[in-house]
Amino acid sequence: MNNMEEEKKEEDEPSCRNRRDSDDSQRKHKDCYLGVTKDTNGEKDPQIKGNQTGDKKKKQKKKKKRKVGEKGDETKGAEKNSVKLKKRKHGNVMRGKDGSANEEEKRTCYNSDRERDRDRVSDRDSHSDSSTSDERPKGAAKMGLVKEEANGKKHEESELTDPHEAQNELGRNATDVGSRLTNRENQSSGAATSQEGSAKENFYSEKKFEDLTICEALKKGLKELNFVTLTEIQAKCIPHFLSGKDILGAAKTGSGKTLAFLVPSINILYNIKFLPKNGTGVLIISPTRELCLQIYQVCKDLCKYIPQTNGIIIGGMSRNEEKKKFIHGINILIATPGRLLDHMQNTKEFIYKNLICLIIDEADRLLQIGFEEEINLIVKRLPKKRQTALFSATQTTKVESLIRLSLHKPIFIEVTTKIATVERLQQGYAIVDEDKRFLLLFTFLKRNASKKIMVFFNNCMSVQFYNDLLNYIDIPTFCIHGKKKQNKRLKSFSEFSSAQSAILLCTNVAARGLDIPNVNYIIQYDPPDDSKEYIHRVGRTCRGNDSSGSAIIFLMKHELKFLNYLKFYNIPINQFAYDSSKLINIQSHIQSIVTKNFHLHKMAREAFKSYLNGYITYALKDVFDVNNLDLLLTSKNFGLDVPPKVDLNLKLNVKKRKFK
Repeated sequence: MNNMEEEKKEEDEPSCRNRRDSDDSQRKHKDCYLGVTKDTNGEKDPQIKGNQTGDKKKKQKKKKKRKVGEKGDETKGAEKNSVKLKKRKHGNVMRGKDGSANEEEKRTCYNSDRERDRDRVSDRDSHSDSSTSDERPKGAAKMGLVKEEANGKKHEESELTDPHEAQNELGRNATDVGSRLTNRENQSSGAATSQEGSAKENFYSEKKFEDLTICEALKKGLKELNFVTLTEIQAKCIPHFLSGKDILGAAKTGSGKTLAFLVPSINILYNIKFLPKNGTGVLIISPTRELCLQIYQVCKDLCKYIPQTNGIIIGGMSRNEEKKKFIHGINILIATPGRLLDHMQNTKEFIYKNLICLIIDEADRLLQIGFEEEINLIVKRLPKKRQTALFSATQTTKVESLIRLSLHKPIFIEVTTKIATVERLQQGYAIVDEDKRFLLLFTFLKRNASKKIMVFFNNCMSVQFYNDLLNYIDIPTFCIHGKKKQNKRLKSFSEFSSAQSAILLCTNVAARGLDIPNVNYIIQYDPPDDSKEYIHRVGRTCRGNDSSGSAIIFLMKHELKFLNYLKFYNIPINQFAYDSSKLINIQSHIQSIVTKNFHLHKMAREAFKSYLNGYITYALKDVFDVNNLDLLLTSKNFGLDVPPKVDLNLKLNVKKRKFK
């Protein structure tokens, strides 16, 4: 498999997300998500007493006929009224809120095509991905997530108005907007402090690494890395792993799963004196290159006093160099599925017949981004007599089938809490108008230039466009996405990780497992596809037990239903109120830059198209409906005066009509 194929699989572009769930399955569970119950009051037919005469029966029949006729007239009248209302509503939408002729002329040129395709867009719902099964209560119950009703406050919709601030006041305005969030954090700091003691008890166990029955060389390496106390997931997994049992692990992000499988697997190879000539004894499969590199670095540090060799094979690296490593022998191998299967099929020097331990990390993510076929082929090639550990944050149908294929009588270990995210994380949402999303992001980044911030987008083109645009206007940023070359991705990741203050723009490729220190803010510029993805995104901050951070998600008014899905997992989230008049008004400046700069203008058009195509593939159609978007207002976030014509590229199975 070449680099392009694996690069395509790693990315979360809409093309990589094959939606297979139907609208029927979504409607089936929709009411359960939102806490809605339906009451069905069936009307019983009146029973006619046996002693009634024939005349009375005839009279009752006549009355029934009259009632049926009256009901039919009422339904006909209601249908006529509904048709009239639809026509009026359609007319208002096409006219616009302000009713201005200029706006109407602009809207007509690009909205007409969208109106024509609405029927096709609604048909696309039947092609949603099986990842929506992550939202179902069944999966939540399996992962130990308890549903509790949260007393959420009513959404206070803040209306954004066009700011008319002078250029010399821009810095002061940015400070005012940023201070709003800072004040809000200070108000909630007391509650976070009161929960700190209980959080530590839930995160760490009473066991220490010195008390484990592992080799002294491994204990020495752990001590030098300042690993003293085991976390809950480590305390539960390591003893069972050392005893030779298969493990099915589930724990929320940042709980210490990496050491939970590295420590026992390294110790097993050390005790049996596994040699390089024996080939690979431990195989660790992970979904992304960055996560593989992170696991490899931890493994390398742990094996400082261990004779067993370790290595990594990922897409984007030289195959010839990797073949040389196999000649010398790699005892502990960390790999992405695509490159691993390539070497298993084409590299004779790769010896895996003596495999002892197979570890599949982030199994749900592996299957979600399209590695199901590769994983199945890899598992079938491996020896059956082995020990396997599988870690997955969610239990989907695909994960269950992989469990049946790879595990043998596994021990299920989970560490759960009533709240799906850590208590120290301050979470909020901002209600943003369609044309003010970039202005809010720019103002926030300007105010918090001294902080470490991660901003999530839903497609590669948006990440690259905003990275180029922000750097052009003197806001330095890094970016990571699946279409970026591997050496540049590694450079951006390492520089951002080591920086005290920096901004990283990324897709969901950076949402799983990456341990980046001291991240202050997580900004979700584009909402995630589901609640589980939200949890993984915000998990990039508050890593470990002594750190704190904040997470903000940007939501438009028609997207506020997404909060109901978060409440299902007991995620505490409050509204981030801000003064829209304090936003830095650089809209005209941005539009001028994008218009004059050929590169930025081309990138803006491509990013806008990718954004719309990505919006169509959202699984939660009741929340994220592309027909609710105003394309003219949305295009302003990309610095465009008039949005380009977008080919929705809907692959629909339309029945051919026969005309006589």
